Amino acid sequence: MTHPGVGPLTALAFVLIIGEAERFGCGKQIASYVGLVPLEKSSGNRRRLGHITKQGNSMLRFLLVEAAQVTARSIPEWRNKYFHLVMRRGRKIAKVAMARRLAVGLYWMMRKQWDYEQLKKFGSQGRKLSFHTVLTKGSTR
Repeated sequence: MTHPGVGPLTALAFVLIIGEAERFGCGKQIASYVGLVPLEKSSGNRRRLGHITKQGNSMLRFLLVEAAQVTARSIPEWRNKYFHLVMRRGRKIAKVAMARRLAVGLYWMMRKQWDYEQLKKFGSQGRKLSFHTVLTKGSTR
């Protein structure tokens, strides 16, 4: 994987633990599988989101948090997003949010066989672009 901040160990762990990328329908399922989503305790009209669920592989979660910190130090857009989240939510929640963002990005890179430049161009919503959309977008209708 060519994502900045992701070394060979993190990439190998991600590929081995996730396995077949096609078994997940969206990035939300990847985040849930890794355990980077909040625990929900709801009753009636009351909805409470707690700490992360911590399901999935703890080593992969650790590696994703560390890789997200390296990415936030090296890419200005990630740094800006990280500091914005730190100011709003706190340092711990910002680290988990950036790790989730990284996990979803790696998932789409793996599923679509993209490199980092293609991921930056299309984002995680690139799955919604079809061949027809790409062809007609450049037309002069």
